[in-house]
Amino acid sequence: MVLSTRVRMARNLDKWTFTHWSKKEVLKELGEKIKEVVLGTKLLGDGLLINMDDLSEMERMMLAERRLISQKMVRLFQNRSLIVSKDEGLGVMINEEDHLRLYATDAGLSVKKVFSKVNSLDDQLDKKLNYAFSERFGYLTACPTNVGTGLRVSTLVHLPGLVLNNDIRQVIDGMRHVRLSVRGTYGEGSEVIGNFFQISNSITLGLSEVETVENMEMHIRKVLEFEKKARNRLMKEAHTLLEDKVYRSFGVLKNARIINSKEAMKLISDVRMGVGLKILSDIKLSNLNEMLTRLQPIHLQNFSGKAMTPEERDIARADLIRSVLS
Repeated sequence: MVLSTRVRMARNLDKWTFTHWSKKEVLKELGEKIKEVVLGTKLLGDGLLINMDDLSEMERMMLAERRLISQKMVRLFQNRSLIVSKDEGLGVMINEEDHLRLYATDAGLSVKKVFSKVNSLDDQLDKKLNYAFSERFGYLTACPTNVGTGLRVSTLVHLPGLVLNNDIRQVIDGMRHVRLSVRGTYGEGSEVIGNFFQISNSITLGLSEVETVENMEMHIRKVLEFEKKARNRLMKEAHTLLEDKVYRSFGVLKNARIINSKEAMKLISDVRMGVGLKILSDIKLSNLNEMLTRLQPIHLQNFSGKAMTPEERDIARADLIRSVLS
């Protein structure tokens, strides 16, 4: 039910203007200073340094589809960089909205593990960089919503049971009541597709980092319990209808010759639920999860080695799905 966990920290250097106030010369000098320190850490000493100025727009968009950089860095790329580990599980965006955006990701519900990884990197950088910090407010950030810990914990969850039972609105309202944000698959401003939701903490001021992590994991586990109950109820009260929905979606995915990204995600959602409920066997969740990344527009074009029209992408997407499922 949990595809991935991501923890991000926003940090800025003391005595330096925020990026949106900085001139090109300042951003360049600041970037070089930060890159040297990050590449000198044990955790990212062998990481891959990618300067956004050296990439095409399509290459930057592919990094965004892999969630290695933000959509903002796709547009504002001058004097901005990424340093990422070889397994893509740990990275630093340099000169994004803040001077540093540290992040770590992992599969499944692994909030404490992911936080520990990014916190270790933060500790190593803190020894070399003078962070902008206030005794009253905590870490100072370009956007006031990140002031305090600068910590954002998010999980990508799959909740088809709650959607089918029409309980999802009540659960979302409950999460917002405890200061959690619920967004679409790709974060802020994105649409909810295929019953995939991104849940993250809303506040960074007034709670410690450890409290934020513990609260987040506790509330996510509650949501997962609601989802389990919803799926069990569906299996008990509408078993045949549920089986029919799963098998129909599987049949379309396995035989379609043209399919757009929205339809593909909705059908994959049904199949994922079928695998979770053991309606379907011999299908690995890891393959379905990988498809969610590979079916995105830029990934399809990169795989084919050429630019494609939307119609050509829909054909290539269907080809890829059939090859994975067979």
